[in-house]
Amino acid sequence: MPSTLEQSELGKKSLYKSHYDASLLFPLARLLKRQELGLSATDALPFHGIDRWHHYEVSWLNDKGKPVVAQADIRYSCTSPHIIESKSMKLYFNSLNNSHFHDASQVKALVEQDLSLAVGDNVSVHFSHLQHNDSTQHMTHFKGICLDNLDIDCDTYMIHPEFLTTETTWIEQESLYSDLLKSNCLVTHQPDWGSVCITYSGNKINHAGLLKYIVSFRNHPEFHEQCIERIFMDILRRCKPMYLSVDGRYTRRGGLDINPYRSSLAWPNHASDHKRLCRQ
Repeated sequence: MPSTLEQSELGKKSLYKSHYDASLLFPLARLLKRQELGLSATDALPFHGIDRWHHYEVSWLNDKGKPVVAQADIRYSCTSPHIIESKSMKLYFNSLNNSHFHDASQVKALVEQDLSLAVGDNVSVHFSHLQHNDSTQHMTHFKGICLDNLDIDCDTYMIHPEFLTTETTWIEQESLYSDLLKSNCLVTHQPDWGSVCITYSGNKINHAGLLKYIVSFRNHPEFHEQCIERIFMDILRRCKPMYLSVDGRYTRRGGLDINPYRSSLAWPNHASDHKRLCRQ
């Protein structure tokens, strides 16, 4: 499988395949960017977590040639050796549009098989059909303290971990969130808009400094998963919390949104309670 961005379709004019083609999926090794964070292949990861995708433009043809439309929830562990480049995910799903399938279970089995092979780990896929899903009931906001109303001066738009400081007050648990997260695609430099929630216990993290740190991602070129892991590692190293989780929710592009979650504790209970934010 290809593994360098130069070989991907990202940032290039692409031909849309009209029938199923699993070869369109483009995996990228997680290790390449994790090494920038000082994480090696032999070290145990300092976090648990999953990558969650929602796809709102899923369609195929039934046995009679009638279109079926659905939404997809896609999840896989952050321990998988690869991520999937998002444009290739879109191209792959588009290749289903004119392909015939007996029912949704057949599509589910095929997609889970293809995605699992691409990331090198088990991938779960859940389809919801529009007539059975009133998505407006599931939209919400992060719970916790919103940092965005702080009246701060900002003039740094490339990552600046030095903004992260702590105070002497001990916090049993605090959730801080912001809707001001923005970074840029590593290849195309198009903006990626997101919200992020930091939950921790330990010495109180300075709120103004944390917000300035989040804003400092504004011109940083990196993929969604990599940004969230960088935020986790910077806070872990500079603030030394006893517990830490970082929950990223990005707005959709091409029908897809990507939502990485990283935590110092095992993830299933928290991560299973995932609802769309209002911008998603």
